[in-house]
Amino acid sequence: MVKNTARVDATQGGTVRGLPLATLNHISVLCRCLPSSLTFYTDVLGFVPIHRPGSLNFAGAWLYNYGIGIHLLQAEDPESLPPKKTEINPKDNHISFQCESMEAVVRRLKELGIKYVERQVEEGGIFVDQIFFHDPDGFMIEVCTCDNLPIVPLAPEGYAPLGMSPACIPTTTTPSPPPSQCVPAMASGSSYVGEVEAMRSCPEHACMQV
Repeated sequence: MVKNTARVDATQGGTVRGLPLATLNHISVLCRCLPSSLTFYTDVLGFVPIHRPGSLNFAGAWLYNYGIGIHLLQAEDPESLPPKKTEINPKDNHISFQCESMEAVVRRLKELGIKYVERQVEEGGIFVDQIFFHDPDGFMIEVCTCDNLPIVPLAPEGYAPLGMSPACIPTTTTPSPPPSQCVPAMASGSSYVGEVEAMRSCPEHACMQV
């Protein structure tokens, strides 16, 4: 198990999986009305406006708190945006925040007259409470106690690397294919062949197709 605030080791067999990333920096939200969104993210979610580079020649605002940035972008043609969502669907795209008191969150949302829905997830006797609501443009926000659940990385058998189907994932019980089955990830002559040399070793990438 891994503490939720820790960085999960993304290596396998000494090879790094994925890009060499560090942390989540920010999300960008397209707004119909920048002042309304700015008020919501500062007064409701508690974000703080920060300096925004002057070289950005379009309307927007940068905010920061809780270790993450929110970049608000004023839509050039608000009427062209998809209709604002009114139904709160927990399965929709959203950003989620951990909280210290769900009761305080509910109380504040009621004071502000913000519509919300509540859900609860259970895993092995551990409960996670969730609250979902929309920003002024219908983008969904979740507040939860997700930190109650430990992060448990899946075994290698449950991980499908880029370019490989799940059937090609090597396991400890599957015999390794002979070296003759190893092929480049891209066709011969591709300008990217030099960038994928690290993906040509056996047996991990023996099932990658030309």
